[in-house]
Amino acid sequence: MKNKTPEKIRALFNQIAPHYDQNNDIISFFTHRLIKQHVVKSIPQLPPEPKILDLCTGTGDIVKHLKRRFHGAQITGADFSTEMLKIARRKHHGVKFVHADCLKLPFADESFDLVTMSFGLRNTASYTRAIAEVKRVLKPNGHFVHLDFGKDAKYADEIFHKIVKFIAQVQEDESYIYLLESKNSFPAPEQLIELFAAHGLETIERKDYLQGIISAQYCKKACVSNR
Repeated sequence: MKNKTPEKIRALFNQIAPHYDQNNDIISFFTHRLIKQHVVKSIPQLPPEPKILDLCTGTGDIVKHLKRRFHGAQITGADFSTEMLKIARRKHHGVKFVHADCLKLPFADESFDLVTMSFGLRNTASYTRAIAEVKRVLKPNGHFVHLDFGKDAKYADEIFHKIVKFIAQVQEDESYIYLLESKNSFPAPEQLIELFAAHGLETIERKDYLQGIISAQYCKKACVSNR
């Protein structure tokens, strides 16, 4: 997307919201559902009744699995697309959904035991500002889980590109072409791990899926001693 701005990205996601879930199933051959489920199941144990924030929540896919994994948790889903949030609220009851930009979150410092973000960081105007906000709202020793595309895979990428272009043609909507651009320019997992570490989020585990096409990084915020 030329001249990517928060306003343009917000408008894009508002536009594709009605077909977002359906298109994700088509593009991934439904594998995204199993991957998201496994990623949440692999999150380390949290304190009782934890406070959890799902950033770039979209229609709430991760929220669904968080509710099943952490009974009694106080879960908040945040997104800057109002149309995505409308769908999330219809799908998931008992969850607080907040209209918010992850570059400037409306939450107090050290509010959450866990922050998750899937397929959202690459849509922000500043990776560093988004990660800094994650660290700010996390409690000491809190966990951050990030999920997105991993390494390039020639043949898988060719299939992905063809499917996305087909969807854009059938739906007469070029919005999904942005996915190709954002995927190709997004840092590799190794670079993300270095970026997280620079912001005080140490990666304790990495899990790759579909031979590395999708990658999850499990991080922990360091507990800084006052001594």
